[in-house]
Amino acid sequence: MPHLALPTLTGFLRAQGVNVIQRDLNIEVFENVLTRSYLEQCLHKLRELYGPAANRKPQGQPAAPYEQVAWALGQGSAIAASVEQAKQTVRSAAFFDGPTGREAIQTIVQALEIASLPFYPSALEVGTYRSALPSDSSKSLLREVRDPHMNMLIEIYRNTVLDDIKHEQPDLVGISIPSMAQILPGLTLAALIKDSGLPCHITVGGPHMTMLRERLARNPSIFTLIDSVIVFDGEIPLLRLCQSLRSGVSGLRVGGAKREADAADYLPVEAGGVDEGQAHALDHIPNLIYRSHDGSIRVTERKEPEKIGSLPMPDFEGLPLDRYLAPELVLPLLSARGCYFGKCAFCNVGYGEAENVSLMQGDVLVEQMLTLRERYGVRQIFFSDEALAPRLLRDISQRMQQEETPMLWGGCARFEKPIVAPLLQQMYTGGCRMILFGLESASEQIMKRMVKGTQLEHMHRILNESTQAGIWNHTFFFFGFPGETIEDAQQTVNFLYEHKQHVHSAAFGTFLLEVDAPAHRYPKSFGISRVVEQPDRDLAIYFDYEVSEGMDNPMAERIADSFLNALPDKPYPQFYMNDVYRFLYACELSRRAQAPQPWLMPIMD
Repeated sequence: MPHLALPTLTGFLRAQGVNVIQRDLNIEVFENVLTRSYLEQCLHKLRELYGPAANRKPQGQPAAPYEQVAWALGQGSAIAASVEQAKQTVRSAAFFDGPTGREAIQTIVQALEIASLPFYPSALEVGTYRSALPSDSSKSLLREVRDPHMNMLIEIYRNTVLDDIKHEQPDLVGISIPSMAQILPGLTLAALIKDSGLPCHITVGGPHMTMLRERLARNPSIFTLIDSVIVFDGEIPLLRLCQSLRSGVSGLRVGGAKREADAADYLPVEAGGVDEGQAHALDHIPNLIYRSHDGSIRVTERKEPEKIGSLPMPDFEGLPLDRYLAPELVLPLLSARGCYFGKCAFCNVGYGEAENVSLMQGDVLVEQMLTLRERYGVRQIFFSDEALAPRLLRDISQRMQQEETPMLWGGCARFEKPIVAPLLQQMYTGGCRMILFGLESASEQIMKRMVKGTQLEHMHRILNESTQAGIWNHTFFFFGFPGETIEDAQQTVNFLYEHKQHVHSAAFGTFLLEVDAPAHRYPKSFGISRVVEQPDRDLAIYFDYEVSEGMDNPMAERIADSFLNALPDKPYPQFYMNDVYRFLYACELSRRAQAPQPWLMPIMD
């Protein structure tokens, strides 16, 4: 499934007359790596580094474990020969055949491990990219973006996207960096563009960069890779930046003809800074951080976000929608900007600023869904919202019920009192196949401490009634919120086992103290006695901490590990790997008229 940032920005810019080329480098990297030729090249590199018997230490880089290298050299040729068939299987209905899909995913996982070994300890995985050095350290990032021994993306980008960017000669290259795992890939491409001498302006944005906004303003070194950062919502700032470049007002890149504004998932660059006259020109662009000619970092005024109802629908044209590693296309949509509740102490929605929540009208949202079906043949929509409001759940369901064949959909929701059995039944009839509920904890004391705003009586009822309606219930929960005791954690475990018939999948872990969450901004109010900041982690968004009462993080980790180890094995774990696979599996089961299977109970092969 493509990330929604690019289609949203592309739709807005194209509606304003900006020529945009959008590229999803996530799937392009997988396409490049998961081929026989690429894997055979990686095996050749491994033999050069470690010797044909895997008994030699590589020079100038960390050594991977002998067992991993020996396995790769022994099994690699067979995996390389089967990887392209495995991709075809994952992209077909054969994925839903348990043994067939399991074998295909296993081949892909093993292929990615082989591809990563020459760059150990970096690793490209199905769900993420793990860099060799800490991604929350500017010193580490600046080193790794140009180190071909640790960074496998340098060669891939140089051989693929860089030539295309040179050919297009864009005025602006925009990079969406939604998470910490994407910052190294994004800045790698930026460094390549800068080193190539292309005189384009490089801007980065996305949730992760917004979380880093205060730290970036104190860190000029990152602006040797990029020209500017757009924080918070990017439609108007990106348009203004394009207009400035088009007119030559900023002087950063002016040609005889306007070039494409290239929106891509990865991109960063080395900038020389903006001179004094140009600096004033950029000051009219809101939500912008950039380095001026004197080396100082300038931060422009924040603009209130556009209301979601005033924006054009996302534009997916140009993305390789048939290349995603899934048996059927799923497209994302957003029904709201912000969270209509927005008070949870562990969540940094709004990034520490006052939120301006805006909700789309249900009929407009459904028209977007139907337009996407007509335009791209998509049958499933996954809502990327923090939480779908009960009113929208009702409106979508009512409108979809009128369709001869409703589109299938899923998304996140809160355990709210208005979500009752008739609504859940209506939701299923109107196409809802999965709801991802924020459980977090089943201890009333901890729910109050984290300002969750939900009640146990509704959590009990909704899980039961949702299951009766035929909906797949996914839950999020974690251990170790400040003040939580072992007894509190046990209440959550007891709740889950009490509802083992009504929980079909889950994602869990331990509490993370995230930048700008209420627990980070007001730690003592939530039982945190000290926030530990490490000077070398100058781009951190997660922090160690000490609590005045309750479990510490190591104890929470032990409880989470114990819970994980007690889970029953799944014969076909590929169906539970990520939200898209779970959602598509839920849709497939409904087409077969089969009920979702309980997560905490053994499943027969």
